[in-house]
Amino acid sequence: MKIIIVCYPTFGGSGVLATELGHQLSENGHSVHFIAYEKPVRLKVNDESIFFHKVNVPFYPLFNFQPYELALSTKIVDVATKNSIDLIHVHYAIPHAYAAYMAQKMLKMNNIKLPIITTLHGTDITLVGKHPFYKNAVKFSIEKSNIVTSVSKSLKNDTHEFFETKKKIEIIPNFVDIRKFDIQLNLCKQSDKIKTITHVSNFRPVKNIRSLIKIFSKISQNHECKFNLIGEGPELDVAKSMSEELKIKNIHFLGNTNEVEKELCHSDIFVLPSKAESFGLAALEAMASKNAIVSSNVGGLPELNLNNKTGFTCEYSDIDHFVLSIEKLLKDDDLLESFKIKAYNEAKKYDINDVVPLYEEEYKKLLS
Repeated sequence: MKIIIVCYPTFGGSGVLATELGHQLSENGHSVHFIAYEKPVRLKVNDESIFFHKVNVPFYPLFNFQPYELALSTKIVDVATKNSIDLIHVHYAIPHAYAAYMAQKMLKMNNIKLPIITTLHGTDITLVGKHPFYKNAVKFSIEKSNIVTSVSKSLKNDTHEFFETKKKIEIIPNFVDIRKFDIQLNLCKQSDKIKTITHVSNFRPVKNIRSLIKIFSKISQNHECKFNLIGEGPELDVAKSMSEELKIKNIHFLGNTNEVEKELCHSDIFVLPSKAESFGLAALEAMASKNAIVSSNVGGLPELNLNNKTGFTCEYSDIDHFVLSIEKLLKDDDLLESFKIKAYNEAKKYDINDVVPLYEEEYKKLLS
């Protein structure tokens, strides 16, 4: 098949998943054309079966805000026409599904069919979609897609409830390449003397970064640990300032990385106190690296992080519960090791080789 993938080119979960999906589809014999305003951070273009097309938005003084959706839909039409594309897979309802629908209608004028599959990742529903200004556009984009998938049962239910839509939504979870994590685990030399606690995110307010730093501060007062924070975003400077004010020892801000498995393999416990999380790809990557998980109990996280099995879940605002949960693991090596093994075994259920075929089945439905 010849497939267009439209995604955000960032370090966030949706961009990572869309990119890894494209890589695997290419390995499976498909031709994949990525469209975005920048090259996705993990994308490896090979000019044989993976291609990248940049959306350029011309500047016109007439507009206060340049019309990205118009430029995107035009680029979709151009790529689809020149490359005989079979289908388009968009990640996020707006603006991507919205632009894809407009492109679909333009192509129809030339008797070209372009079926749309839309994958909902979360903030398009839980944040952007709930804004009164965008609600109708999101609902329209969902209902006009030929097939809709969601990364978790929680997100599917939220979509049906909030948008009052009866559109059928298939659940296809996020995934990891277990093989890649296994290779790194075998190379990794982990010290048992000092436990490492890690957090990975895009440092947006929804990730509850300020509470995270308070949690780390309380842990550091009674335990000798290493704290690693991976990623960048609007709350990064706040996190650094708070860690200095609270005099947290052995805390490290490592920035963005395309090879998170090289850091996670050194870690013992992964902490994710998000206020909203439709799936939790960062937690899944940590589980694949044999980390016990201490997370909030919001959205799709309880579907992934099984309480008292792969880790602990807490109310996102309950800092003391997070601290107690982490301390249980720091004080009991047997419990920590048990959770790490169970987390890894649970992560294997989300292997790329098992999940990508689910998308391929949906593609076949579109073309049948």
